[in-house]
This record gives sequence, C-alpha cells and structure tokens, in this order.
Amino acid sequence: MLTRRALLAGSASLAVAGVTAPRAVRAAARRAPLRDPFRLGVASGEPAPDGMVLWTRLATDPPAPDGLGGMPRRPVPVEWQLAEDENFRHVVRHGTETARPEAAHSVHVELEGLEPGAEYFYRFRAAGELSETGRTLTAPAPGSRSRALNLSFTSCADYQSGYFTAYSRMAEDHPDLIAFLGDYIYEYGDYEHPVRDQAGGECLDLAGYRLRHAQHKTDPDLRAAHAIAPWAVVWDDHDVRNAWAGDVPRKRRAAAFRAYYENMPLRRAQRPVGAALRLYRSIRWGAVANLHLLDTRQYRDPYACAGRSGTVGPDCAERLAPARTILGQEQQTWLDAQLRESRATWDLLGQQVFMMEMDWVRGPARGWSNEGWDGYVASRDHLAATVGAHRRNAVVLTGDVHSHWAGQISRDHRDPGSKPVAVELVTTSVTSAGDGLDEYPDTPDLLAENPHVRFFNGRRGYVRTRISRREMKVDFRSLAYVTRPDAPARTSGSFVIEPGDPALNPA
Repeated sequence: MLTRRALLAGSASLAVAGVTAPRAVRAAARRAPLRDPFRLGVASGEPAPDGMVLWTRLATDPPAPDGLGGMPRRPVPVEWQLAEDENFRHVVRHGTETARPEAAHSVHVELEGLEPGAEYFYRFRAAGELSETGRTLTAPAPGSRSRALNLSFTSCADYQSGYFTAYSRMAEDHPDLIAFLGDYIYEYGDYEHPVRDQAGGECLDLAGYRLRHAQHKTDPDLRAAHAIAPWAVVWDDHDVRNAWAGDVPRKRRAAAFRAYYENMPLRRAQRPVGAALRLYRSIRWGAVANLHLLDTRQYRDPYACAGRSGTVGPDCAERLAPARTILGQEQQTWLDAQLRESRATWDLLGQQVFMMEMDWVRGPARGWSNEGWDGYVASRDHLAATVGAHRRNAVVLTGDVHSHWAGQISRDHRDPGSKPVAVELVTTSVTSAGDGLDEYPDTPDLLAENPHVRFFNGRRGYVRTRISRREMKVDFRSLAYVTRPDAPARTSGSFVIEPGDPALNPA
C-alpha cells in the first residue's frame, strides 16, 4: 500500500527501470542543473476507462514574485513513467514532455490505451532530479457495475485561515477519486492576523495567480492528496474574484483561467482560450456513477435585485424570473442530454453553491441567498423537472458555504406538497472560516425552519462516500481545529441513500 511517507519520499531513478532519455534531452538537462524542481508535487486527474492525465509543474523557488517559481526562461525536458507497481518494476508507458516557460513550466501528459479499472503509479524526472511517486486509477469499463466508487470531496482552501489537514485525512482513506468543488485558492490580499502567511498580495494578474497556486502546492497535506488519487476539479468565485458573476474584466479573468489550467490535472479540452474555459464535463465510473461537473460562475446571469450577492427577501421578485439562468443555455442543454442519455445507477452533480431552498432568516420573515440557486429559481425548477422526468438517481455535491449540510431538493420548493427528486450533500471547507463549531446558536432554528434539511456540522473537513449499484454510503468527516496542524478526523454524521428513494437514511 502506498503510504503518505512513500508519496513524499519518491523512488529510485528512472534509469533503473530501463528508461534512457534521448541524447539531446540529456544534454539539455545538463546545461543548467535545477535544484529540487518538483517542490509543487505531482497530480493526476480526469480518469477514463483507458487513461487519465498526469501533471507536474517545475519550480525551484515557488514564492518567486514573478510567478515562474524560480525557473529559467527556457524549455526544460521532463521524463515521465507509468508503472503497474510502486517500485516501477513493470513500466507500461514512458516518454518525455517539454515544460515551457510560457506555461509556467507545467506538464500535462494525457494517456490513452490503458487497462480499465486498474491502479497505476507514476513519476517524473527533470535535470537529474526525481519527483515523488503518485498513485492513479483508470475508471471501470463502460457498462460495468461490479466496482464501487470511493469518492471524497471538499472545497474552499484558504491558506491564511489554517492548515490543510483535511487533505491528509482524505489521502489516508485511499479514495478512488477526489472531487474539489471550488475555491482551490483565495485571491485575497494579506489578512491582519493570518494563521499562516501567504506570499504576494491580492491576485490581479497572471503572476499573482501563478504564485498563489504555487504556494498552495508546496503544502505537504495538499501534495499527499494529489498524489494518492486522481482529482476532478471545478472552480468557484475565489479562484477568480469574490462573488463574481461574469463581471470580471477579461484580462483578469484570462489570467486566472490560464493559471488554473496550468496548475490542475486537466485535459487539453479544458485549455483556456483567452477569457473562456469550458470546465463543465462528465466523468464516468462504469455504469455505477456519472459525475457531471458544473460551472455555476462563468455563465450565470447577474445577481438579481440590484446585483446584491447576499440575502434577499420576498420583495426580490426578479429571482423568480423564468428566463434567469445560473448555468447558461448551452451548459443547461448539455446537462439535459447527459441526464436523458444516462444509464448509470447514480448521477452525481458536482457544483458550487446551495441548490436546495434555504431560508436564512430566523422567525416569520423569510430570506434567501441570492448567490445560490435560490437566486436562479427557474434553473433549479428546470433541473428538478429533468431529473424527475428521466427518473435519475441524482445526488448533488456542493461546496462554498464552509459547513456540512445534507438535505433534499423538491420538484418545487414553493409547493409544500412537492415531492423530493434529489439529495444534496454539502461539504464544509478545508480551512475557510477557521476552526468552526459543531453547532451555532442559530442552528436549531435554521433546521426547524427548513425541514427538508436533515444534517448540519460547522467544522472543517470533507465528505467521504462509497457508491455502489445498491446504495450510496455517506460520511461527513469533521476536524476539531485547523488553526494548528494535524487534527484527527471524526465522522460527525453518516447516511445511506438507496436507488429510487431520494431520502437520507441514518446509517
């Protein structure tokens, strides 16, 4: 079993396994030695039945102000290996890619032709230096329902707010796939009293976003989680700018999108073109589950009622307008087709903001968040109708709100007799909002006024699931603190969801 220590320690040189770089590559590597260029670790992502993406980015000085990680402004050859065993006795693929300065010396190796449902190990070499070893997997063969999916997901990692212990706890579970649901970085400038000091000020340009991503990748907890399993990522607002809704200037948005792609194990299909990047897509785990990753930021209409992103009351009729969209027409049409054509037992919707209705005002008054799907009611109604019409077992996976929640999405939340069509599981943050509490003073009132909500916990952590054709087991994993390192994780709530019944059954 690949341990966290083994992941961070690396292995023997590539030449031991019989891989010899071309003469020109070796000569280029000798031209200017690089000391410890793999300080940002390794990662994989986007598992398919026959392949995945392998990623690394070279950096000898990650907090360098220019965002280039201390690297020379020249291409650097990077060798890579994929093996069936962590000792690399059975190498199945190898090759060389070029890490270029215009791509912040990042490398994306997109593999095909591998065995379905298989475990692999990978590593990189550059300038005579060897990376740590990563573990990755291919998805099961199409139509297969024999292998369950061990999926963990989380969101919102603010470097200044605490330690990334949740990532290490996820790695210790050895998941098959990790979904990150937004706010991988925070674009903010320096806090007055941070738990950890960050490098650089507010992210406004390409150098700033590259620098922020690089500092995150130096964190050993994050590196362990990237190296233990493939990831599937989507962004939220802080990956670009707080509460953005298509209103970020194109130059800044293009810089954020470019840095995001450079630092994530994404396919070429997600490479940005200026200020546009298509991030919505599906990852299939045989016929057990489809993970549909949604983008609720780039295509949404502006916030209703004078652009307020906070809580709005019954006077905000604009949020109910039939033409309002949080997904945009093209993405909505794509998602409709994915649900209509799905033959999987489960359809998981990985997205960013609260989908189920939530009254945030205690007492007889009512108020809804204008940033979540409550600000785009027509989009939620359309999706709920589509799920119901095609009888999909839909489970929504959500981030953003820095606390654990679980509840049900109704066909029409305005109709008290409307039946639920899906379950929503909301993960807490990695660090955002600090240590938190299990329960806040207003928690009992919020739960009483929102009876479709079944669970809350206000600590940091992640959600762990095991998904099979028979059931979906859910564990909400919570940490007592993040303002100091190495907190243990405990299960603060457990549920079972069964196909055909969008209900949260206590485990």
